[in-house]
Amino acid sequence: MSKFLIADDHPLFREALKGALNGSFDDLEIFESESFDTTLQVLEQQQELDLLLLDLHMPGSGDLYGLIRIREDYPDLPIAVVSGTEDIQIVSKVMSYGALGFIPKSSSSAQIAAAIEEILDGETWLPESMADKVEEVIEQDAELAQQIASLTPQQYKVLSYLHEGLLNKQIAYELNISEATVKAHITAIFRKLGVYNRTQAVLIASKLQLEPVESN
Repeated sequence: MSKFLIADDHPLFREALKGALNGSFDDLEIFESESFDTTLQVLEQQQELDLLLLDLHMPGSGDLYGLIRIREDYPDLPIAVVSGTEDIQIVSKVMSYGALGFIPKSSSSAQIAAAIEEILDGETWLPESMADKVEEVIEQDAELAQQIASLTPQQYKVLSYLHEGLLNKQIAYELNISEATVKAHITAIFRKLGVYNRTQAVLIASKLQLEPVESN
């Protein structure tokens, strides 16, 4: 039996994708998650997943952070990003940060099945229109991915709030933790990212934001 996890915050899309997968694969068990946190919970509980179908813009995923974090924690799990955007720069980053495939949400059921078959065979998959356009990210971006992977999900949440301009008191309120804990997280973030102040940390966080943001 094959086991797939669909991680997407839109129930209607998850349902449509489940229908496409069940029509193309026999003896298939499908798990679902609607946020980065629930995705991590399923990954922790289901140690023998064959494939993760990952949306980039789920709550808590921070665009590229979700992919980078999961790739770091589960290096042997094949990941296919399923996205509404077809921006080639985003596709390039996604593939360079560890995805084995990039499947547009506009793909037909047959295309999705073909993509998954190749990925399960250990190959990478891209639509023909993208395959010869994808560029490898520059070395600095690869280094950035390693730095971001060192952050815990809670530290990344703090970094995201720094990016939004929140003060320590406001971050503490949003995360229901003490200001002292926020300060400890910020100190750890600075150390892991190799920066010395909030401005430098915010600049790094900006590099993980994907534009244009997809509409589903």
